[in-house]
Order: sequence, then C-alpha cells, then structure tokens
Amino acid sequence: MSRNILRVDDVTMQFGGVVAVNNLSLEVNEGEIVALIGPNGAGKTTAFNVISGVYAPTNGRVSFLDKPMIENHPQGKMKKGYLGENGGKYTHVITKTPDQITHLGIARTFQNIRLFKSLTVFDNVLIARHMRSHANVFSAAFRLNAAEEKANREKTLQLLEMVGLADVKDEISTSLPYGKQRRLEIARALATEPTLLLLDEPAAGMNPQETLELSEFIQKIKNDFHLTVLVIEHHMDLIMEISDRIYVLDFGRLIATGTPDEIQSNPHVISAYLGVQDDE
Repeated sequence: MSRNILRVDDVTMQFGGVVAVNNLSLEVNEGEIVALIGPNGAGKTTAFNVISGVYAPTNGRVSFLDKPMIENHPQGKMKKGYLGENGGKYTHVITKTPDQITHLGIARTFQNIRLFKSLTVFDNVLIARHMRSHANVFSAAFRLNAAEEKANREKTLQLLEMVGLADVKDEISTSLPYGKQRRLEIARALATEPTLLLLDEPAAGMNPQETLELSEFIQKIKNDFHLTVLVIEHHMDLIMEISDRIYVLDFGRLIATGTPDEIQSNPHVISAYLGVQDDE
C-alpha cells in the first residue's frame, strides 16, 4: 500500500460570513497525481492556500507524512502541546508558515505566474536552491560557503537541462513565451526538492498545443523527480489525461471523488459544471 503523503481532515475556511471551503477532507498518496476541480468560485485555490500555509483554517487539520502541520479546533478540548485561550474557550492552533512548509517538502506554483521579473531564468531557479543551503550571514560575508554555492549552481543548471530550459538560462524570465514561463515556475518549485508538488491551474492561458506539452511535462517530472502531485485545473482534457484520482468541489463542498472515468459520468459533477435544465 502506498504511503500517505497529504491528508486534509474536515477543513473549513471562512471569511466573515462567506464559507469558501466547507468541511473538506481528502488524501493524496505517494506517487499519485490527484486533481482538485470545480467551477469558478468552488474554493479550490482557497484549499491550496490552506495546505500551503497562506491561510490558517477556521477549522480542521492538514497532515503531511502523517504529522499534523496545520490544525485549528476553536472549541475543542485542551490537548497536550496546544496553546491559546479565547473568550474562555480554548483555541487550539498548530500552523506552519509557508517557508516552514516548503522546508518540510511541499512546493507550489500559482494561478498567476509569480517569477522574479528582472532576473534571468538561471537566477530564478538558483534563488529557490538557496532554501536548501546551510550558509549564514557570517559564512556568506567571508565566502566560506563557496563549495556549497558552486554545487547549487551546478544543480540549477542540471535542473534547467532536465526541464528543457538550459538553452534560455541567460534570458530575462519575462522575455520567455508564456508556456516556458509556466515551465520555469514549476522548475523553481522543483529546486526546493519537494516531496509534494501543488500546481494551481498550470495550463491557464495556454493554447491546445501548449496544454498537450504541459501534460507530458507533468508526467515526466513526476517520474523523473519521484514526485507526488496535487493539481487544480480547468482544462478537463489535461485532468482526465494525467490524474489517478479526482476530487470535485462545488460552493466549497466536496461533491464527488473517483477515477477520471467515474467523475466524467457522475451526475452531480455534470450538474455543477453544466447546470440543471428547468422543467418547462
């Protein structure tokens, strides 16, 4: 049986009176490509933001490699290791920050590409490599980390070769075609040496040919880097091609889960995407 990589239990994310994610539970096992899909406004990116530490959930738990990473039970009973008190009721929160979550082995991309716009392709990836460095201010000031820096530069070039960007390594990142910018953002995430890769709408804005190439690219990096992948995407052709399992959200609630074949024929999913025709 495959090892469990990510587990989300009863996560709710509320903004004022708006419940963006409502009691969501899902799991991702080692070596899988799992998709989280749903209509616009279904809560997919909010769920990603909880998993990656951008938001602390209103309620629920996120575990990585069987260890609690993010947890909030506002009205639960006091447990060992939990701190905090709010209005006479204990508030239990364990929340890793985004950088701590990246150190644990979770990397993500964003729906809107977020590259260092004035830096080269090489430097965009090299910066991410530094997250795994052991240098400090003292060693950097006195150039005591020269060997480590050399190794990081070599690993950066090797990574760019593996993802097909070595030939543009000296180009400014934003001068690349859109599809290659997407690939660069994924390469930067890979540079942090993740166990789990979160992809937030990687095919957004791509034409059919670029989407096809992206599908092949995701499958390649999953195998080459021994990754587990959780992906949000609206391009159903891509999702049905690459996914092992699919979770479907609608208005923040999980309405279906299953294989691509099961999801394509699920009436609740069809209704969420296409609506239900009113009786005349």
